[in-house]
Amino acid sequence: MLDNKLTKTEVVNPIWVSVSEAANLGGVGTKTIRRAIKADANLRYRIIKNRYQIDLGSLLAVLRKNIKLENKLKDSGLGQYVEEWKNI
Repeated sequence: MLDNKLTKTEVVNPIWVSVSEAANLGGVGTKTIRRAIKADANLRYRIIKNRYQIDLGSLLAVLRKNIKLENKLKDSGLGQYVEEWKNI
C-alpha cells in the first residue's frame, strides 16, 4: 500500500516545460500559467532566450493547491491518464 505522505527530495534532473506545454499538461490556459508565474512564489521557473521554462514538479504542486485547478488537472490535464489521481 502506498503512503500518502510525500517526502521532500531534491530532483537530480528536473523536467522543464514551456508555458504552452504546462498549460496542456495542467488542462488550463496559458494565461492561468502566466498568472501563476507572477503570483505564486513556489512555482519554479527560469527564463531562457526570453521564454519561460517551468519546473514540472512545482507546476503540479501549484495546480494541486487550488481545488478548481486541481479538478482541471484531473479532468482535462495529465490526471486523466493517472488512475491513482482519480480516486483522491
